[in-house]
Amino acid sequence: MMGLEQLLDTASEVLALDPQLLQLAVLLICGGGAHVALGIVLRRLHKVTQASTRRWDAVLISAVETPLRLVLWVAVGYLTLLIYPLAGAVDEVLLTVYDTALVFLLAWFLHRLIAGIEEEMVRDGRGYAASSDKATVRAIAKLARISLWVVAGLMVLQSIGVSISGLLAFGGIGGIAVGFAAKDLLANFFGSLSIYLDRPFTVGDWIRSPDREIEGTVEDIGWRLTRIRTFDQRPLYVPNATFSQISVENPSRMFNRRIYETIGLRYQDGDKMAIIVDEVRQMLEQHEAIDLSRTLIVNFVAFGASSLDFFVYTFTRTTNWVAYHNIKQDVLLQILEIIHANGADVAFPTRTLHVEQTHPDTDGPQPVRPEPVRPEPEP
Repeated sequence: MMGLEQLLDTASEVLALDPQLLQLAVLLICGGGAHVALGIVLRRLHKVTQASTRRWDAVLISAVETPLRLVLWVAVGYLTLLIYPLAGAVDEVLLTVYDTALVFLLAWFLHRLIAGIEEEMVRDGRGYAASSDKATVRAIAKLARISLWVVAGLMVLQSIGVSISGLLAFGGIGGIAVGFAAKDLLANFFGSLSIYLDRPFTVGDWIRSPDREIEGTVEDIGWRLTRIRTFDQRPLYVPNATFSQISVENPSRMFNRRIYETIGLRYQDGDKMAIIVDEVRQMLEQHEAIDLSRTLIVNFVAFGASSLDFFVYTFTRTTNWVAYHNIKQDVLLQILEIIHANGADVAFPTRTLHVEQTHPDTDGPQPVRPEPVRPEPEP
């Protein structure tokens, strides 16, 4: 006990003589407490991200964990220099090391984040991915890491007082040359980013473009190309930059499919038009496959060249292509039954030809007299 009391007395005398030691002790205690608290928070965040379906949270936490701990102690070291300033030259060197350490830790965090994103995008649990797409992801990640450390190196050179104006000028010229050489690759890369962000279509969607001869089912969206399987089962490879320049329809996201048909009756069936139109409308309103929340129109619409036309405008509940055609066939057959049940029929193109003959001795038309039929002689 006496030894411990003497040690405490000696410590209190030293702290009383040098208040800077007290400040340093408080700083170290606070740094240790912050380190422990940070560890507890990160462990809890790890548990939360493991229970979540969002894998990107775990990638971010894993990337920031170790660099953040080191940033804490770099800050403690910086505060220590403020409490105990050293000789002028040594102090400046240590402050430069502090700036360099922060740049290095930031670059290290971004390096770990890029690596985590790369592994998350090529892991087997994310579903089908072609080997070419995995190679593209790894190549882009490698390029991003190289660019990151080049920028970090330039920042370190700037922090230690080295002029980088000449290097930036040379890099600007080289960047222009590389940009011209790889403009198509970059355009396709940013095109793929726009597809992933805007999501105009996904794998499995049926898409088509009214601007280009593009129609089929999307099989894969890569970083440079999108593979589409056309309806004649041929693969179509479209550069991703193309989708930023054309209009794209996505029929897979339709709510309904439309039935829009014009049907013509004979002119002699004009007195039955109103009844037929009313019965067709009632048939559609009672049809279980027709969506009554959408527009439904059945009306006499035009006097055609050889028919009296009415049109049918309605929507089916299903968007399935095969089921839609079965429903449309059923609707058209029932319309045909309604027409026939009312004693009418569907018109077909007809033409009436009036022939007039003129007499050679007169100007006006003369009736044509039939020639007498002469009996053939008997054998």
